Amino acid sequence: MKYILCITICATIISCGTPTTNNKKEESSNTPKSIGSIERLDDQINSLVPQDAKVEILAEGFTWAEGPVWVPSLNAVLYTDVPENTIYKYKEGEGNSVYLKPSGYTGIAPTSRESGANGLILDAEGNLLMCQHGDRRVAKMAAPLHNPESSFITLADQYEGKKFSSPNDLIMSSNGDIYFTDPPYGFTGQDADSLKEMSFNGVYKLDSTGNISVISENLTRPNGLALSKDEKTLYVANSDPEKALWMAYDVTDSGVENERVFLDVTEMIGDERKGLPDGMKVHTSGNIFATGPGGVLVISPEGKHLGTIMTELATANCAFNSDESILFMTTDDYLTQIKLK
Repeated sequence: MKYILCITICATIISCGTPTTNNKKEESSNTPKSIGSIERLDDQINSLVPQDAKVEILAEGFTWAEGPVWVPSLNAVLYTDVPENTIYKYKEGEGNSVYLKPSGYTGIAPTSRESGANGLILDAEGNLLMCQHGDRRVAKMAAPLHNPESSFITLADQYEGKKFSSPNDLIMSSNGDIYFTDPPYGFTGQDADSLKEMSFNGVYKLDSTGNISVISENLTRPNGLALSKDEKTLYVANSDPEKALWMAYDVTDSGVENERVFLDVTEMIGDERKGLPDGMKVHTSGNIFATGPGGVLVISPEGKHLGTIMTELATANCAFNSDESILFMTTDDYLTQIKLK
């Protein structure tokens, strides 16, 4: 397929590493407040989530927290507040601080929402990659992690001459391929927005040579995505209340095949405010921690729902720390965590 890969560098003066002064976003006290509970549907979940585990609030007061990634070199988790165009850093012992602002809207693309970055990952060299809603691209921060600046290099912003809508989430395989989703959430009018150029909401692959290909154009609201530990299976969430599910695909050298429903939770959607299929991470055990109705669902590699970390609020995404002893969750207006086995 044809592709267009545009390289753009834009620099903007930012505030970085600045402690949060707004009381709304102050970290919680030394004894974190806890919310929610654990729903245990299968004994397998007990090997992952301790019986006494609690959902602890680490920071609060965000408009919509998203996209957490653990950064070993900072010993901290980075995460986004999409509507506020800000990336935050939370580090134990130091609390919460502004890491990067602006994070995803710098005015380089026409948009109907000035939204910031959403999904975050690190590449093999330790660079911060992100999906930028407002700038409608997948980008790399040009500055080092320890000295962040709003200077970005465009990795992908259009396909076959048409601009992406609002790239949402991304992952990278061990060979450097980047998979990302492009729903219309960055537009005020969603699919009907006059700025939308794509005729579908796609899942894409940007390979290590710069080629962009379509993985799927069949999902109404492609959102979070993950690769199995052996990288043979690609999981993609569809955050549509009318078709709330996760899809699975067999990864091949040329793309994907064997598209199938991994888990359908449409009947669990009683209130969209309690969450839709969104971000996910794969544990070394092969089990998937996937945000969805009620909080974070724990799903076996066979697609069995083992239980749910019930956060009581719509939870957008999650991320493990280095040894998987903690799962961080972006829970509506909170950053939360739960300690794992």
